[in-house]
Amino acid sequence: MVAQPQQTRFTPEEYLAFERASDTKHEYWDGEIVAMTGARFNHNMIVTNVVTMLNNRLRKHGCRTLANDMRVKIGMSKRLLYVYPDIVMVCGEPQFEDGVFDTLQNPHLVIEVLSESTEHIDRGAKFSAYRALPSLWGYILISQVQAKVEYFYRDDNGMWTIGEANELSESIPLARLDESLPLDEIYQDVVFPTEEAGE
Repeated sequence: MVAQPQQTRFTPEEYLAFERASDTKHEYWDGEIVAMTGARFNHNMIVTNVVTMLNNRLRKHGCRTLANDMRVKIGMSKRLLYVYPDIVMVCGEPQFEDGVFDTLQNPHLVIEVLSESTEHIDRGAKFSAYRALPSLWGYILISQVQAKVEYFYRDDNGMWTIGEANELSESIPLARLDESLPLDEIYQDVVFPTEEAGE
């Protein structure tokens, strides 16, 4: 959900001051402030379904799930990003950048719902950046136009494995938690474009 940069380069401190005073959300990409656009029904329905499932299944594991408005800081050797994942999960004690408690630094699982305008970023630059977070062990990409969920999990040795589910009868595993997410629940009440057209 990324639009066009607002103006010239900003420091992280200027961005946070601007963002905390703003009525709309913006991400921060290496000095640029980028406005975020709204989401469609399918996108919002999927986010709601997944957050409901994760909260119901994972509270017993000491995990909490947040949607849309939890900013995440990604600091790398040569880059600094502040981004808003569609869904973020943290297990145990959350670590925040400062006393405002609005910028999470230790997500364990990030989930993005793909759209035409953001898919290349979610698959490329964002995934590359998320992998720099030592706390992150999972990244999930969910299509909103068909039943398709891709998942990427990092093991204790730092190696990433990839999996995919394409049928509503399938479930995706949640690494490290001995839980799974059924696709029929992820896509509950979601109408795919071909179904809307009556094909």
